[in-house]
Amino acid sequence: MSEVLPPVVDRFLAYIQLEKRYSAHTVVAYQQDLIQFFTFIRSQYGDVSLSGISHLHVRTWLAGLMEEGMIAKTVNRKVSTLKSLFKYALRQGEITQTPMTKVTAPKSGSRLPHFIEEKGMQAIEDNRSMRKGREDQVIFGDDLAGKTHRMIFELLYHTGIRLSELIELKSVNADISRLTIKVMGKGGKERIIPISPLLATLMNEYRDAKKRELAEFDMDVLLVHPESGRKLYPKYVYRVVRHYLSAHGITTISEKSPHTLRHTFATHLMNNGADLNAVKELLGHASLASTQVYTHNTIEKLKEAYKKAHPKG
Repeated sequence: MSEVLPPVVDRFLAYIQLEKRYSAHTVVAYQQDLIQFFTFIRSQYGDVSLSGISHLHVRTWLAGLMEEGMIAKTVNRKVSTLKSLFKYALRQGEITQTPMTKVTAPKSGSRLPHFIEEKGMQAIEDNRSMRKGREDQVIFGDDLAGKTHRMIFELLYHTGIRLSELIELKSVNADISRLTIKVMGKGGKERIIPISPLLATLMNEYRDAKKRELAEFDMDVLLVHPESGRKLYPKYVYRVVRHYLSAHGITTISEKSPHTLRHTFATHLMNNGADLNAVKELLGHASLASTQVYTHNTIEKLKEAYKKAHPKG
């Protein structure tokens, strides 16, 4: 742990990991936010105790981040991290009041989730490029790397699972005979997601390729690195998704990340008449409010169709 962090932070991070069951990715994000904050406090104000930190210290830090161009959404996440830490410290008796009561998070403009149009995803499904003049060019190769990369896309789009769920997906929980996968979601909650026969076929081919091309590999998880045979890591999946979306003509969106494929999964379901509650269960959302954002995308599509087709549109 960084030397700039007060001892209570160790206990706080253990608490959100072991008791709150936050994902490893979230715990790391919290840790990095706190290292950044306390590094700032030490560099600007010297050795200030946790109880000596005021709302002015926090506001100065946040103002600096925004002046450097950090977007409101990211700043809000850092505010949330500090609120959680000081709330925990208050309960533990480390402080008598939290400075966060006088800190207001910056407003972030409402933004609909980025998603890929159906024709773009169909091209990926058909393993062909969207680039002009390169329509006959295949996207994914037939070697293990190509099959791994295709499995990343197919699983994210066909099931809507999160990046962490993709990486941790167990081999035994991909039930090809029943056309289902079982994933461990946030808070340790399991859910069963149906898969298509196409995805089941690709899984079988991928499993055969692993056995054929790798002398050793992590047998516990479904997806492994095509060279080392070890479990995938987030940065690798990010690179794969960004590369293929950029290189093969998916230019209609600015955000190209694994989460974009989750948004695409949900949006396409809603646009094709899926029940909101069913989409909620498939995504593993705790509340319906989180899922309702995808209805806005459906409304936007209806508005576009209205403008194009209605005489007075």
